[in-house]
Amino acid sequence: MRFPFAYDATTTRDDFVRLLPLATGQNAIDEMDGGFRGSGWSLRLTRIAPLEIGLVRLERHRVEIDFDGLSVEEQERFMQRFTLYYQRGGG
Repeated sequence: MRFPFAYDATTTRDDFVRLLPLATGQNAIDEMDGGFRGSGWSLRLTRIAPLEIGLVRLERHRVEIDFDGLSVEEQERFMQRFTLYYQRGGG
């Protein structure tokens, strides 16, 4: 199973960062230049145009994930856990 390594997320930066340790299963996460790095992965979070539905305005970000030294199976396990924590509305 292949996962997108970049996608758009409708979330606040604070909420995304709050869930990141749970989503990755790692507490040792380094933050640098708008990105984050853990064991075997790095992630860039870039603010993009908000989603507007009538008067409702929702913050959005582009999420780009890179892997370093993880096997395909490890990448798949990472993404399964990661997407589970950021899934909205019961998927």
